[in-house]
Amino acid sequence: MSEDRTVDAARIETERARARLIGSAQELQDRLSPKTLARGAWEGAKDKGANLAEDAVDAVRARPLAAGGAVAALTVFLARGPLLDLAGRLFKSKKRPPARKGRKPAAKTETKESVK
Repeated sequence: MSEDRTVDAARIETERARARLIGSAQELQDRLSPKTLARGAWEGAKDKGANLAEDAVDAVRARPLAAGGAVAALTVFLARGPLLDLAGRLFKSKKRPPARKGRKPAAKTETKESVK
């Protein structure tokens, strides 16, 4: 009878260990699922973006003139083509031909017919 009790106790302990192992495997499977990994990456990116935005706002509050100058310089850089065209129209002179857009004309080459 003593053997039956130890065998029964071993079976019960085996079932408990199996249940713990299955639970751990399911938890690991949930943690490593693509959906969970993507959600974690998205949350991390949102947090990082929010922190960067807060830092940028703090920097602009600390130095508004420098921030305004940087924005103005970036705007002028991005709009340099239209600004140059506008300046050319405003200060048009007869001495210089207007800048042409597009390809340069091909250089003239001599052909056999033009040599004759």
